[in-house]
Amino acid sequence: MSPGFSYSGDNGPDKWGSLSPSYETCQSGKSQSPIDIPDEDKMEANKDLKSLGRDYKVVNASLINRRFYVELNLGNAGGFNFQEKDYTFKQINFHTPSEHTIDGKQYDAESQLFHVATDGSRIVIAVLYKIGNADPLLAKMQNQLVELAKEQCGSNEVSQIAVKSFNAPKLERGTRKYYHYVGSLTTPPCTENIKYVILGKVRSISKEQVALLKAPLDSKCKGNSRPVQPLNDRHVDLYSESD
Repeated sequence: MSPGFSYSGDNGPDKWGSLSPSYETCQSGKSQSPIDIPDEDKMEANKDLKSLGRDYKVVNASLINRRFYVELNLGNAGGFNFQEKDYTFKQINFHTPSEHTIDGKQYDAESQLFHVATDGSRIVIAVLYKIGNADPLLAKMQNQLVELAKEQCGSNEVSQIAVKSFNAPKLERGTRKYYHYVGSLTTPPCTENIKYVILGKVRSISKEQVALLKAPLDSKCKGNSRPVQPLNDRHVDLYSESD
């Protein structure tokens, strides 16, 4: 379905708040995402933060072309515990280049792992990628990504490709360091009070995989990263096992 917004021109990010009354928070919100994460050398680890307790499972998933990003719908890929609250792993959204930056550095891609609690509250684990070797999990979906790009559908439709036996437990590695803050959805309606965990370990992705993630998208959404937003009065916390 056509999103009614894009990443450039008259309906680009700086215009989102005026496109619809339901998008107003994109302009007026004070806790918006993404943000620039400070360099860890300028931060002190928060001793109250705990390690990430994840218990994911292999599921049958679906790749969906939302036209402004590629989504991997997981249904229910197991549990995740953050600060003694349980969440269910529901989906992954992909952005190229990255939305979050670290000390001003933007990366080549970002995956956002969405989790939902029984009370409706949400937390996103963000994974940053730099160009290098192919990402193993995306490599297993390469044929489906190629097929997704070939699917033809109208502006009010979405295309969907089945992905059998997606190995979500493979996403559990690399959590010795992370950053945490409270922000918003990075696409309209830019709903706030979304918790974010940005993993400190940057993973690798190939140029070909980045191209596959861009291929199905609308022409004005190929570079689908919202610019970083003001931090305002928010604080970014650091968790580091080395501390």
